[in-house]
Amino acid sequence: MGPSAAPASRHGIPPAPRTASRAPSPLSDLQDPDRVDPEFQRLTEAAADGDRDAVEALLERMLPDLRAFVRLRTGPLIRRHEAQSDLVQSICREILTHADRFQHPTEGAFRRWLFTTALRKLSNRRDHLLAERRDVGRTEGEEASDIALMAAYARVATPSRHAAVREDLERVEAAMEGLSEEDRSLIVLSRIVGCSRVEIAEEMGLSAGAVRMRLHRALAKLAVALGEPPGPDAR
Repeated sequence: MGPSAAPASRHGIPPAPRTASRAPSPLSDLQDPDRVDPEFQRLTEAAADGDRDAVEALLERMLPDLRAFVRLRTGPLIRRHEAQSDLVQSICREILTHADRFQHPTEGAFRRWLFTTALRKLSNRRDHLLAERRDVGRTEGEEASDIALMAAYARVATPSRHAAVREDLERVEAAMEGLSEEDRSLIVLSRIVGCSRVEIAEEMGLSAGAVRMRLHRALAKLAVALGEPPGPDAR
């Protein structure tokens, strides 16, 4: 008898698939952010027409990227008090609740909607924790696969051949925490959210040329923090 399918979460979002081995994705092998995925395009068009199932399918496809975004943008304060899986589920619930608001049928538009929602959620949660100063322990039981998360992190740093997956996650997160806010934003927008340089320039109020130069510097700093040689995009 073959392995049974993983059950869906109580909010209708299935957990990230478990794979037998990690899938390294060096920076030199990054996909072109302007490349059109026909299936993603079909789903975004259906979602813009009010198809809730299409929105759920898009969220399922985006779960590893969303998990990576949440972990890299939460900061230590939220990580000490919140389970990452709870934050991701909260973001997915809000997207599904307001699915009718999505009206622009492109992959880039869906990504911006999803990650803008995530960033607002994280900002609001951080403000609440700072105001409350609560001392709540982090809950156990992350639902999604760390291997799938590391596949998203691989757009930021090449996984170590010798470290366990959990060690790789902590290594990348610690290195990112050591960067400036601008450097973290540049890397996350480029490597996790998948924005083009023009889109990043508009978001951060910079020229496309400045984004290119600063992103290269940020990636070089990250490589140094990770003890790796700079990739082709950081030279």
